[in-house]
Amino acid sequence: MSEYIRSHYGLEHHGFENLEREYWNLTIPALYEQALRHREGVLAQGGPLVVRTGDHTGRSPNDKFIVREETTADEIWWGTVNRDCSEETFEALHRRMMNYFQNKDVFVQDCYAGADPNYRLPIRVVTETAWHSMFAHNMFVRITDPQELRNHVPEFVVIQAPNLTAIPEVHCTSSGAFILVNFKRKMVLIGGTRYAGEIKKSIFTVMNYLLPKRGVMAMHCSANYGADKDDVALFFGLSGTGKTTLSNDSSRTLIGDDEHGWSDDGVFNFEGGCYAKVIRLSPEGEPEIYQTTRRFGTILENVKIDALTREVDLDDATFTENTRGSYPITHVPNADPSGVGGQPRNVIFLTADAFGVLPPISRLTPAQAQYHFMAGYTAKVAGTERGVTEPKATFSTCFGAPFMPLHPTVYARLLAEKVERNNVRLWLVNTGWTGGPYGVGQRMNLAYTRAMVRAALSGALDDVETVTDPIFGFAIPKAVPDVPAEVLIPRNTWPDKEAYDRKARELVELFHAYMEQFEDQMSDEVKAAAPKLI
Repeated sequence: MSEYIRSHYGLEHHGFENLEREYWNLTIPALYEQALRHREGVLAQGGPLVVRTGDHTGRSPNDKFIVREETTADEIWWGTVNRDCSEETFEALHRRMMNYFQNKDVFVQDCYAGADPNYRLPIRVVTETAWHSMFAHNMFVRITDPQELRNHVPEFVVIQAPNLTAIPEVHCTSSGAFILVNFKRKMVLIGGTRYAGEIKKSIFTVMNYLLPKRGVMAMHCSANYGADKDDVALFFGLSGTGKTTLSNDSSRTLIGDDEHGWSDDGVFNFEGGCYAKVIRLSPEGEPEIYQTTRRFGTILENVKIDALTREVDLDDATFTENTRGSYPITHVPNADPSGVGGQPRNVIFLTADAFGVLPPISRLTPAQAQYHFMAGYTAKVAGTERGVTEPKATFSTCFGAPFMPLHPTVYARLLAEKVERNNVRLWLVNTGWTGGPYGVGQRMNLAYTRAMVRAALSGALDDVETVTDPIFGFAIPKAVPDVPAEVLIPRNTWPDKEAYDRKARELVELFHAYMEQFEDQMSDEVKAAAPKLI
C-alpha cells in the first residue's frame, strides 16, 4: 500500500481550499509518526499514545446543537437536549472553519458507521490533528480494500478543528466550543474542544436519526453473545454504568461496547473500536480492557504518565475521572471483528443508582421495561460531562437522551416490538450503591454483579423463586449463585430501614415528576408499571 490512498471525491466538495497538505487514510503507524512529530502526545511504555484534551475532558452537551431546517424540523425532538441553531449560524461557522484550514495540514479518514453492509453509513472524518484521525481510524469500521477507498463517497462528513473557537455573541453558541449537526447539509462541525468523544457521539446522533426510519432500533448499549451468535445480550446504560466492563466477559464474545443497531436480521455494531473509561482499571477486575492500555494502537486520554519511565498510572485522576482509552476492537481477544450477531435473548438495563434503593438484579415485565427505558434513570458519574464532580441522580430517556434526535416514543415503540417478536428476557441491574446512598453506602461489588449477569444470561435464574419489590414491582430473585442472599434485597442492606424508606420515596417522586411529560404517550399498562408511593 502506498503512503496514503486518496478518494476521487475530494475535500473541495466540503468547502476546503488552499490546503497545505492532505493526509489521506494513514495507517496507525503513520499516524503515530505524525502525532509524535507534531508533539500531539507521548509514547508510553507498551505502545499506547498518551494525549491531553485540555479544558474539555468530557462531552459538552450545552455546546451541541442541531441545525433547524425545513427537511427535518418537524421530526426532531426539540428541547433542552436537542437545542436548535439557525442555518445562518452553521454557514457562518463553516466559512470560519474553511478560512481557518487554509494553508494548514488536514488528516482524512474514510470509513463506515455500521458493521452490517445493509445499514452502514459511508462517512468521512477530517481533523486538524493526527491523533484525532487515529481516533477515527480506531472507532469506525475501517475500509481495507484500496479500490474501495478510492471510490469512497461519504454520505456524512465530520470536520473537527479543536483549536478553532466560536464567538458566542456572534455565533449564538454557549461558549467557544461547538458541535453542530446539520442533517440537510449532511455535515457535522466540531470546534473548540479536543475531547475525541464528540466525534463518535455526533455520528451516533446521525445514526439514531437515520436508522429508525428503516425499522432499525438504534441503541446506546454494548452487546455480546454466548456459545452461538443467537445468544445475544444487550447492555443499555449511560457512561459509567458498566456497559463496557460487563460486556467484556471472557466467557462470551464481544460484538461492541457502546453503540448498536437492532434490525430484523439481528444486532450490529456501529463502530470498529471501543472507547472505555480506564480510571482505576485493574488487571483482576477488568483484564481484557486493562491489557488494551498496554498496547500499540491504543490512545489514552488524560491518563497520568511518568515522564522518566513512561509508565502510565491508571489510578491517578489528576486531570479527570473520565480518563479514556480508544482502541480497535481487535485488541479484545474474545471480540468478533465482524461486529454482527443474531437476535437478542436478553436485554439488561444498567443503572448506577446513587440513591442506593434499587435491587442489584431484578426481572422486568415488558411494561416495566418500556417504562424504565423511557425513564433511563441512572447517576451521572464524575468526569463524563463538564461540571459533574460526583454522582448525581439523573434521567436520560432511552439511556442516551443526548444522542437521540427523534422523540423517545419512536425508540420505545421499536424496542417493544422487537422484544415481543423475539420473546426477550428483560432485566434491571444496579451497578450503583448498596447499604445506603452515595456517601454513606458502598458501590456494588463488581464480582457479585458479574455473577448475577452470568446467571441471568445462562438461564440459571429462570426458575428461581422471586419476591416482588413493594415499591418498584420488580421480581427479585431470592438466590443467585455466588452472591450472598443478603445483598439481593436492597432494604435489608441498610442499617436504618426508615432512612431507606425515605430515600426510596424521594426517588419515586423524581420518577413521577420526570415521566409526567410522557403521560399522553404511555399505555395504561405502562403507566401501571410506575413505582408506587408507599
